[in-house]
Amino acid sequence: MKRYGHGLVVGGFSPPHAGHHHLVRTARERCERLTVLVRGSSEGPPLADRVAWMREIHPDALVVSAADDSPAGLRAAVPEPVDAVFTAEPYVDSHGESSADSYDASSADSYGASSAESYGPELGRRFGAETVRVAPDPARFPVTDAAVRADPAGCWDFLEPPVRSALTRRVVVLGAESSGTTTMALALADHYRRRGGVWARTRCVPAYEREFGALKLAELRAERPGATRSDVPLRSSDFPVIAQRQAEREEEAARDGSPVLFCDTDAFATSIRHERYLGTASPETGEIAAHGRQHLWLLTDHRGVDFENAEGDGELLRPWMTARLLTQLAHSGRRTAVLSGPHEERLAAAVAAVDALLAEGLIPADSHPERR
Repeated sequence: MKRYGHGLVVGGFSPPHAGHHHLVRTARERCERLTVLVRGSSEGPPLADRVAWMREIHPDALVVSAADDSPAGLRAAVPEPVDAVFTAEPYVDSHGESSADSYDASSADSYGASSAESYGPELGRRFGAETVRVAPDPARFPVTDAAVRADPAGCWDFLEPPVRSALTRRVVVLGAESSGTTTMALALADHYRRRGGVWARTRCVPAYEREFGALKLAELRAERPGATRSDVPLRSSDFPVIAQRQAEREEEAARDGSPVLFCDTDAFATSIRHERYLGTASPETGEIAAHGRQHLWLLTDHRGVDFENAEGDGELLRPWMTARLLTQLAHSGRRTAVLSGPHEERLAAAVAAVDALLAEGLIPADSHPERR
């Protein structure tokens, strides 16, 4: 099989799926070095996200981008000589959709090609390179760009972890102490797992603060065997550590779960807990919260829920905590639903809010700032 010095793969990868990765890996095996050019697209996720995903998934290739997907724009993005341009032979699924991302009509038109079939050779001619067509593998990768955009959840197993992470709808359950947040987060995860299929992998991220507190208590008991949780001091420097680890565990779960992820608290709630314990804001914790990727916050009302923790003054502060969370959620523009009443009513309201979020789709329609 002929080998090449410098190979090129051009695509929108909007979003990238298993068929794209088959093309890139095949090209990489046949070249000394490979450049993957991610072009601007009118559909799917932002260009910067697509570039970041392709770089993570294909670390042995040079991944570059071109917001200008005209012939001149693509050529400017790859100015060095190219020996071979690798393109996929179109695989048409049972719905008549083609898997060859490089063959969409807009790309063919921009290159003056008369049809999708002639786009590959025309692209090779523009780069002064040989065109190498890679046969699809529909038995292993029966997926198309249009199918992924229309139903990401249905194509979930053909997406790599960084893409799944970005598309996953992240739902945070938060509230005052002993207001049922953990019970609700676990109940929601169980509800969606029961839907079966890809939803059976729905994850729930526990509150890291409990684990952190348990570690601190174990350390304290090594010196004071009779110490209780209320004896564990929480320093300001502890809160960014808790928030960062919470965010990391959320990211790990989003890469490995279903299209929805439930989180028993998040960095935003941790920043409010800093106020509750220390009376001031934590800029560092707030900065971590500002970079969060959550989509919906479910606030559990403390009213009607018995206080079960006999230690500390949490019961007295529950009304303040609920009010503060609600105020800051509104102030920061976070999408919020308040859960009140008996557990069954809370769960029904939570499911309705999550279903409404999922119904809006996993890929935002207006996600292309580079094209505005």
